[in-house]
Amino acid sequence: MSTASIVIPAHDEGAGIAARLGHMLADAAPGEFEVVVVANGCRDDTARQAASVPGVTVVEIAEASKIAALNAGDDAVTAFPRLYLDADIGIDTGTLRALVRLLAAADEPCAAAPTLQVDARRSSWAMRQYVRVWELSDYRRDGHVGSGVYAVNAAGRRRWDRFPDVIADDRFVQQQFDPSERRTSEGTFTVRAPATMRAHLRRATRIDLGNRELGAVAQRAAPVPARVRYGRLLSRVARRPALWVALPIYVYGYAVPMLRARRALRRGQHVPWARDASVRDEVAA
Repeated sequence: MSTASIVIPAHDEGAGIAARLGHMLADAAPGEFEVVVVANGCRDDTARQAASVPGVTVVEIAEASKIAALNAGDDAVTAFPRLYLDADIGIDTGTLRALVRLLAAADEPCAAAPTLQVDARRSSWAMRQYVRVWELSDYRRDGHVGSGVYAVNAAGRRRWDRFPDVIADDRFVQQQFDPSERRTSEGTFTVRAPATMRAHLRRATRIDLGNRELGAVAQRAAPVPARVRYGRLLSRVARRPALWVALPIYVYGYAVPMLRARRALRRGQHVPWARDASVRDEVAA
């Protein structure tokens, strides 16, 4: 019997998904994890590439929707704990096992993720400065669950039924759990930072829209007021003179998407889920 189920939504990830899945399952025993990749609205060979990896089951749906893929994946798997992974992250077998052990040992509702590492080596100088400050934010420091990986035990998964039609699924899940119910497991996973500030602004605008949208969705954990979060971050940066030059860049990279998201909401504009080509097609090791 599998020790956990893993649901991976994938949209046009054919160029790199087989390598990333192979890396993830390199040391896994046959049947150790129940892995389902949901190829949603793909125009490439994502399904074929994912199916070529031993131990991976592929479900195909016509709609290009991460939420539809998450729900289809939930319908296809049976085991707990349940892990939800983005198709473009780098994670190894040992880190998956540590995440499963932590959740399996918890009787109370629990959400968890490994430590996030942001690979900005291929990013522009401005993007690297943004990341340096962002890593001091409350979002990163206070029970971070998301940005490519989140996992729940059976009791935690009962906190919600179907995934709602929201943009920010990771933030939705994180906010189903009080900070005391969030855990950080051993190991790390890697996400590549956008290559340029321009690519970041596009992605961050969509994220900001998703976070604003969650105001209409029932959440267990009340958000910390913005003035408190900003004050904490400024205090942390103030104690690190080496980051002072990076702060204006962070403010720009944070404020512009926020303003664009507000404008899109006023105009009733829809921002579709789209892959960021600047961070794809390489295995993050």
